[in-house]
Amino acid sequence: MSHSPATPSNTATQRLLKAARMLFAISAMAGTLAAQATSRTEPKPDWSTHDMPSQKGRIVLVTGGTSGMGYEDALALTRAGAEVIIAARNAERGREAIANIKQAVPKARVQFETLDLANLQSVRDLANRLRGRLPRLDVLINNAAIMSPPVRGVSADGYEMQLATNYLGHFALTGLLMPLLRKSDDGRVVSLSSIAAGRASLNFDDLQAERSYDPFASYSQSKLAVLKWSIELQQRSDAAGWGIRSIAAHPGVAVTELIARGPGLDSEFGKQWAVERDRYHSAAQGALPTLYAATALEAVGGAYYGPTGDNEKRGPLGFAKMPPAAADRSNSATLWQLSERLTGVTYR
Repeated sequence: MSHSPATPSNTATQRLLKAARMLFAISAMAGTLAAQATSRTEPKPDWSTHDMPSQKGRIVLVTGGTSGMGYEDALALTRAGAEVIIAARNAERGREAIANIKQAVPKARVQFETLDLANLQSVRDLANRLRGRLPRLDVLINNAAIMSPPVRGVSADGYEMQLATNYLGHFALTGLLMPLLRKSDDGRVVSLSSIAAGRASLNFDDLQAERSYDPFASYSQSKLAVLKWSIELQQRSDAAGWGIRSIAAHPGVAVTELIARGPGLDSEFGKQWAVERDRYHSAAQGALPTLYAATALEAVGGAYYGPTGDNEKRGPLGFAKMPPAAADRSNSATLWQLSERLTGVTYR
C-alpha cells in the first residue's frame, strides 16, 4: 500500500492542527484547574501561624531549614508541636538554627541531618538513615534552593547545579521517602516553586544548559520542573492510591539570603532587588503559603498557593496562578521518566 508524500500545504496544515490541539489541551487543563480552584475553600487572606492547627505528634522534614523561609517553617512547626528535622549541607549553621529555635521554643523537638541535594549519594544516605529510625514521615517540605549563580556549576553527579539542587535532589528524596510518607494518616509533600516558573519552559534539548547557560533561565526552568512534578505527583498518588497530598507553594518575593548567595548583591539583579526590598515580604511572611500547605486541614492536593497581590510578589494568601506551561501535562510524563533515569529513583 503506497502513501503519497505530504505536500508543503498539507504539512503546514498538520502543524497548525497540532498546535491548535496543544493550545486546546493547555487551555482545557488550565480551565479545569481554575474551575477546581474556585470550587475549593480559599485560604483566609489574613491566615497566619496563629491559625495553624496543632502539629503535636507530626514528624516533619524541612530541606534548607537553617536560614530564610526554611528556618521560619521549622520554627513555626516546632511551636505548633511538631517534631522537626532540618536537613541541609552546613552542620555548623544547623547547630545555630537548632540553638535559636530551642531558645524561642524551649521544649522544641528539633534535630539536624546532613543533606547535599546536589549529591545523589547524600540524598540516598539521608533517606536510608530516616527509613532506619522513623516510624513514618507526615510532611516533607522541599524548600532548599539556589538561585542564578553567574557561572554554570555542576553537581557531584554531573548535572547543572540549579536543576540538581532545586529539582532532581528533591525528586529523588521524595521518592526514597515515599514508604515513610505512605505510613502517615495525612502524608504531605510541599514543594517550593517560584513566580519565575511563569516565565519558563522546559528545554529538553539542552536541559542541563551545556550549550547555553543563562542563570535566571536555568533557575526558572528548575522551578517550573518542581511545579510540574508536584502536580504530576498528585495525579500519580490518586491513580496508585498512595494517599499523599502533593501541594506546591511559592513565597512571592521574600527577603532572604537567596540573592546574596546566587547572583550576588552587586549584580544588576541584586541591585534592582535591593532598591525594592523594603516592599517585599519578610522570610516569615514568605513562609506562610508553605505552612498553610503543610498544616491547614483545607489545603488541597494538587493545588498551588502563594500571595495574590502585585503580580503575586506579595499580598494576601490564596490560590496562585498556574502558569500554562505547568498546567500543560503533555510533557509531564517525559519529565518524570527523565527524572527517574537521571536520579535512578522510582516511586513505589
